[in-house]
Amino acid sequence: MNPLASELNVVIENINPHLLEMLSEMGKKLYFPKGILTQSAEAKQKAHRINATIGIAKQNNRVMALPSVTELVNKIEPDNFLPYASSFGVPELRDRWKSAILEKNPSIANKQISIPVVTGGITHAVSTFADLWIDPDDTVILPDMMWGNYSMTFVVRNRAKIIHYNTYTPDLTKMDIDSFESVVRQEAKKGKKIITLLNFPHNPTGYTVSVEEANRIASILISIAKQGTNVVVGCDDAYFGLFFEKETMKESLFSLLAGADEHLVAVKMDGATKEDYVWGLRTGFITYGVCSNKVGGSNENKEAALRELYFALEKKTAGCIRGCVSNVSNLSQAIVLKSMEDDRYLEYKQEKFDLLKARALKIKEVLKDPAYSEAWEVYPFNSGYFMCIRLKDVDAEKLRVHMLDSYGIGLISIGSKNIRVAFSCLEEDQVKLLFDMILQGINDLRLNQS
Repeated sequence: MNPLASELNVVIENINPHLLEMLSEMGKKLYFPKGILTQSAEAKQKAHRINATIGIAKQNNRVMALPSVTELVNKIEPDNFLPYASSFGVPELRDRWKSAILEKNPSIANKQISIPVVTGGITHAVSTFADLWIDPDDTVILPDMMWGNYSMTFVVRNRAKIIHYNTYTPDLTKMDIDSFESVVRQEAKKGKKIITLLNFPHNPTGYTVSVEEANRIASILISIAKQGTNVVVGCDDAYFGLFFEKETMKESLFSLLAGADEHLVAVKMDGATKEDYVWGLRTGFITYGVCSNKVGGSNENKEAALRELYFALEKKTAGCIRGCVSNVSNLSQAIVLKSMEDDRYLEYKQEKFDLLKARALKIKEVLKDPAYSEAWEVYPFNSGYFMCIRLKDVDAEKLRVHMLDSYGIGLISIGSKNIRVAFSCLEEDQVKLLFDMILQGINDLRLNQS
């Protein structure tokens, strides 16, 4: 093991030994390299005369640039987007995103969390989470309706196994927390560590739990941790903030889990991707929430120890990014930061939120029509980009292909019974037409079956 990794492991073990137990074998071996990176960082601060360390080209003491590139970006100086970004991310953006997390999740106000590390989108955040915390043959607990890419990340790339709980109660009214509790407690009995991922708003069904449901989920996981089982919880908050109904939990479950117990690590994965409608910029974040009861003394000492612990985790995370993509696009980070600094940033976001909310509410209104009830059931939805229906008597994939070939309508089939509709890309006046056409397509298939 590299001595730098060993040093980080010693820091983690001294402050919270359970975290070291939870890290994957790769996570234990990860470190942030010194050498060229460290020397370049030192030179950036002190080499006021000549800096011959950076692997970029310069001209007249500025970054060398092609006008055909720079003329496309008018409001950001080339020196602020053409050089490499740090593997940790642009410091100003990291600080700004942390402030935003605290503003949007007031329950975290009295807790210490890490500074977010910038990832190349939320998929990259999930993959980094897997590299740090999941070993081959580990079991990841997920709902039976889930984002399909989890299988690619956890099973194919990290060679873990997935075990499912029922996403919804049989009457399709709410999350099946009894099933969730049964599975996590059963897995807790098998070993020293459990791993689960919570995704709200949920992809593919667009459901976010209520405050009561969120508190129950958190209490289940915290109780398992307090019984001595190490609990790794990923919070996939890709669609965070898109909550359309009063009853939904408006904070990430990260806010309830961060710092809850020394046997629990909460990992928040979010990003500008959906929150700021910049999908192709690939700017995500990974943030940690832990605690330690091992450090004694004053609150000041405890806070200093946690900062040291978080910095060790941030270094391992940045090392993982360094070894994979080196760093995230500096231009993307510069654009996101510039946007967040705009005086009308929140106003612009509210406008887009209102549009998406209106579409979701329109679907709820349209689907009250009893004409649809003999063809499908509706999964609960109250947030995000998507909603799903469960077909009663036709195959989902056959319906998807039929709708595409016969009506020019694109849908996503999930398994044999479920159809996902992305209302994020529908106009309000298309909603009733879409569901009428789906019903027509179902009736077409029924005729073909008879």
